[in-house]
Amino acid sequence: MKGCVVAPRQSTPQVGGDEQQARDTVIVGFTVYAPAGIDWVTTDRVLIRGETCEITGEPGDWGQSPFTGLRGPVQFAADRVTG
Repeated sequence: MKGCVVAPRQSTPQVGGDEQQARDTVIVGFTVYAPAGIDWVTTDRVLIRGETCEITGEPGDWGQSPFTGLRGPVQFAADRVTG
């Protein structure tokens, strides 16, 4: 995805829970910040770091900054496709 910033999205499992397995955090997908004007929807799939991911949840448009007048990014969560 050219022009985007991609950050790992993590979850902290419950202490002593089934997901912990001797680690503190688990990467559950990505948070993506895409350039303004890109129209993503929850049914889209995107290629992130060579992996096909599905957009999960509704993408959020940051809108126009009251400080600069510039348009902010579109932010969305993406999870790896497994199956």
